[in-house]
Amino acid sequence: MSEKNREGKRTARQKLAAEREKQKSRDKRRRALIVGASVVGVLGLAAVVGVIAANTGKDDSEASGPVVAPSGAQGKDSLAIPVGKESAKSTLVIWEDFRCPACQAFELAYRDTIHELTDAGQLKVEYHLATIIDGNMGGTGSRKAANAAACAQDTGKFPAYHDVLFTNQPPEPDDAYADEGKLIDLAGKVDGLDTAAFQQCVKNGTHNSWVEKSNEAFRTGGFSGTPTVLLDGKNIYQDRSMTPAKLKQLVEDANK
Repeated sequence: MSEKNREGKRTARQKLAAEREKQKSRDKRRRALIVGASVVGVLGLAAVVGVIAANTGKDDSEASGPVVAPSGAQGKDSLAIPVGKESAKSTLVIWEDFRCPACQAFELAYRDTIHELTDAGQLKVEYHLATIIDGNMGGTGSRKAANAAACAQDTGKFPAYHDVLFTNQPPEPDDAYADEGKLIDLAGKVDGLDTAAFQQCVKNGTHNSWVEKSNEAFRTGGFSGTPTVLLDGKNIYQDRSMTPAKLKQLVEDANK
């Protein structure tokens, strides 16, 4: 084989080797691009999943709406609904849940005495609303009933509607107060309460966030359950000797 032919074959092999190296480089760059794009896609998906997970884990307070206290609410964060004269020398603080059977039992036993003392200007009552039965039994009746009661407070009808709700309280496992129609029907038992404004307040859940804030105050307040009844700071519900007559005597003595 001539020198010229050998040189030609050597050049051809070199060109082929060079072309192979170029192809390898192109393949390497292509694989890098594919891997890079895959990484970006995975990271993007992770970011989306992270946002979804973060949003799922958050308490979506905006969805509940702003905290709107009922008209005339008093105390810290405006969580107390007052009944009675400011000048009264004794204050009764009551934490209640409209689905709570023990609360109903307390109300049926003591309400006449409490009304008598508030009407006489001797006692001021601060009602605080909780929703522990919703948490324990499930449902939304405690919250919706509390919202409806706050709506009644807006029109000055809280005491009467409060009594109607406890008088007509469904059995504890029955979440009947989750039905806004029932809450509106019960408003018909209170003169002047069943108005378009009241119905809208109930249906819109105007005070739902306020109710939730009140329940959070109960939950973090160190209370053992509902009802919690404090006369001038003393828990009288835990006093086994307490009766409506004894409550009346305590209040009258404080007003002497």
